[in-house]
Amino acid sequence: MRITRLAIPDVLRIEPRVFGDERGFFYESYHQARFEEAIGRRLDFVQDNHSKSAKRVLRGLHYQIRQPQGKLVRVTAGSVYDVVVDLRRSSPTFGQWLGEVLSAENRTQLWVPEGFAHGFLVLSESAEFLYKTTDYYAPEHERCIAWNDPTLAIDWPLQGAPIVSGKDDKGLPFPAAELFD
Repeated sequence: MRITRLAIPDVLRIEPRVFGDERGFFYESYHQARFEEAIGRRLDFVQDNHSKSAKRVLRGLHYQIRQPQGKLVRVTAGSVYDVVVDLRRSSPTFGQWLGEVLSAENRTQLWVPEGFAHGFLVLSESAEFLYKTTDYYAPEHERCIAWNDPTLAIDWPLQGAPIVSGKDDKGLPFPAAELFD
């Protein structure tokens, strides 16, 4: 597997080595020892989540202010534009965002550490999105930043208006959001 630090160095792109032939393919989607070596610490994933969304669905930008979740994210069907935003005030990349295309075809994963907001836009007719988390979902601590916040100015690859949930439609502007130290 190839692991690359991105423009926000704590965010990692993970590209597995795929073995394929006329029968299909095989790849190792997770290897704890290699992953921990790459991030430089021990951690445990406690929950796996799986969602399916239609084209133009935009989910996010979500995070938990307490019980923050690190997320290892990937797509198993279709493709998405995946976005992370650094919400750690003490970070040199505070307030910066980056986006990556994740797809069933490229099999790329992203490591999104604790202290980041996360969201994605479905690019294909539908997409199935899987992610492991380092803490449990806690709705009382969940927060949402507006996907179209002008301060962040995320360049979503939109064609028309996105489809968002009522909760995501009420996301806070970045300057009003609860942040991490």
